[in-house]
Amino acid sequence: MLLGVRHHGPGSARGVRAVLEAERPAAVLIEGPAEADALVELAADPGMRPPVALLAHALDDPGRAAFWPMAEFSPEWVALRWALERGAAVRFFDLPAAHTLAADPTWDDGENEGEEGAVGDGARIDPVAELAGVAGYEDAERWWEDVVELRGDGDPAAPFRALAEAMGALREAYGHGGHPRDLVREAYMRLRLREARKEFGDSVAVVCGAWHVPALTLRTTVAADRALLKGLPKVRTGATWVPWTHRRLARRSGYGAGIDAPGWYAHLFTAPDRPVERWTTRVAGLLRAEDHPVSPAHVVEAVRLAETLAALRGRPRPGLDETTDAVRAVLCEGSDAPLALVRDRLVVGDVLGEVPEGAPAVPLQRDLTRRQRSLRLKPEAEERELALDLRKGTDGDRSRLLHRLRLLGVHWGEPAPGRTGTGTFRETWRLRWEPELHVRVAEAGVWGTTVEAAATARAEGRALAATTLGDITALAEDCLLAGLADALPAVMRALADRAALDTDVVHLARALPALARALRYGDVRGTDTAALGEVAAGLAERICVGLPPACAGLDADAAAPLRERIEEVHRALGLLPDAEGTRERWTGVLHRLATHDRVPGLLRGRAARLLLDEGRIPDDGAALLMGRALSPGARPPDAAAWIDGFAGTASGGGLLLVHDERLRGLVDAWLASVPAEAFTDVLPLLRRTFAAYEPGVRRALGELAARGPGAGGPGASTPGVPGFAPAPDRERADAVLPLLHLVLDTEAPA
Repeated sequence: MLLGVRHHGPGSARGVRAVLEAERPAAVLIEGPAEADALVELAADPGMRPPVALLAHALDDPGRAAFWPMAEFSPEWVALRWALERGAAVRFFDLPAAHTLAADPTWDDGENEGEEGAVGDGARIDPVAELAGVAGYEDAERWWEDVVELRGDGDPAAPFRALAEAMGALREAYGHGGHPRDLVREAYMRLRLREARKEFGDSVAVVCGAWHVPALTLRTTVAADRALLKGLPKVRTGATWVPWTHRRLARRSGYGAGIDAPGWYAHLFTAPDRPVERWTTRVAGLLRAEDHPVSPAHVVEAVRLAETLAALRGRPRPGLDETTDAVRAVLCEGSDAPLALVRDRLVVGDVLGEVPEGAPAVPLQRDLTRRQRSLRLKPEAEERELALDLRKGTDGDRSRLLHRLRLLGVHWGEPAPGRTGTGTFRETWRLRWEPELHVRVAEAGVWGTTVEAAATARAEGRALAATTLGDITALAEDCLLAGLADALPAVMRALADRAALDTDVVHLARALPALARALRYGDVRGTDTAALGEVAAGLAERICVGLPPACAGLDADAAAPLRERIEEVHRALGLLPDAEGTRERWTGVLHRLATHDRVPGLLRGRAARLLLDEGRIPDDGAALLMGRALSPGARPPDAAAWIDGFAGTASGGGLLLVHDERLRGLVDAWLASVPAEAFTDVLPLLRRTFAAYEPGVRRALGELAARGPGAGGPGASTPGVPGFAPAPDRERADAVLPLLHLVLDTEAPA
């Protein structure tokens, strides 16, 4: 009894179940790797909930892996569960994964699992599309739905006989389709089928892709089949069950081509009576939960419209196309926005299967599962945000686990951009579990049997292999985030060695911010960072010595990235604890940059602005530096670059010009003095500087320029700048400090 199916087809699954119930075979052979025989009993465990997949991987190279997914509506899963419930023998009879994983990747593309074939010249064919074309259908999926998925009750074996005959004709026309692997697989299948018939007689049912059925009926000899298998490469292989998702079923992997609507197929399988009414009700519930106005009358009207469309299109019952068209027209009022939600949540869906605890797994996977349960971090297929407060014990442990997994290459969680505050006690993660992460965990198992031990060993290995200072400083930061205290000594030795040999001040400047962030994280996470502080202080000293010569004589292209390095170092020094002496030296470096004529205008302007923001130069000192930069003897392009560095949008310079009339007057006077022949050259840079300001800042600057110098408004404390005093009132500004200390939970200085 050969039951040729389409993988993940609910119609095929119902037919398989009906035939098995009617025939009651003593043994069932299922297309799948032979190693899965040892995992059959787990399918009957109450903890097993599809969709799941058989995972086979090479023990010496876990990255070489293959999946065989099964959903609740997969014929293979239905046959497997039927055999276990009825006490029939069940075996997987496809070529062992030990051979498949060892084969040359160019031997076959691995996608011809009953859904596709090929002709001799390498062009691939879709057998279902070929049959649909013969029947006069342009859409193969619609033909399959009409013939199999939406068919009424009748002889359950009839579709299998018809498919076997059709596939026989296709195999006569196209042969093996240019896929030599099919010939080898089918030879192995025939050998296993002979063994089963020898043991159980004719009471054997075979569930496999319909494309293979004609090959299983060929009259060949045992010797001929064994000759095809002779000399196949082989690797040591492990196999287990892993959770799968509906979303992954919609991609090309494992059994055949991906299906477009796994959620819809699951619905057809679990709700064979009145499927359209039940589906439309589910859609209405989803839309109502998202605050869309949907009433019972909408549901009734949508069902009627779907049935009418099916009748007009000559279909036996409404399919997904008719139901979707009715939902769009009635429930979504013609809008594609809510329909996209329906497609994502219901037509595809984020259902994640489960496997029992007894399923084989590498030790690292078992430790990860234990940690997930103890921290109440359940893997989910749907993306969700996780906000952590690192001052709380459980949240701190969750953060360390996620950072350790990222270090191992298991990207279950990704830090949410813009939501994780550097050096603070809060983190925000986006979590989504993908089935492929089981392979990544298996690969990471070579580093250790627990997540902490594996992450520690991986960090030490990366420290030895790192070739740049930036790589090691980033690794040190990762170790602190992950709480890997045992890995820090090796990382710190590598960091100290690399820092001592690296003489490029740009490399040093790029490495320092990561160390400063790591030191701040240590304050929150309770990690000893004394050795890290020593290295950071040494880097800061070397930067202070080497940066001024490195900035001299640069052109505009080289000055732009160096400005970013200067800003990063400035912020990093503000994070370093007990670095008052280093910060004083850094102030001297900024003074040298701001006043050195050979330093590009972009860097001189940026250094002057940093000094002004830190209160290291008085207001008239900034005006003096600006006056020198914008003097008549300065080249216009260099003066424009100075303005970009001093008042560019990245430094909040627009507000500074709004509030400081003297600086604004200097810029205004310089602009008016630029010769006409030079103005065209500096205009692009000026537009880049001023056009990036916020609209409100540009409007305020325009109004002030229109009033002209000294045109102050009523109540102004100084001419031309309404509402602003000649200098900041420090006493009034300090009045807010007690409230800030209360909000930030810090101690006010004595």
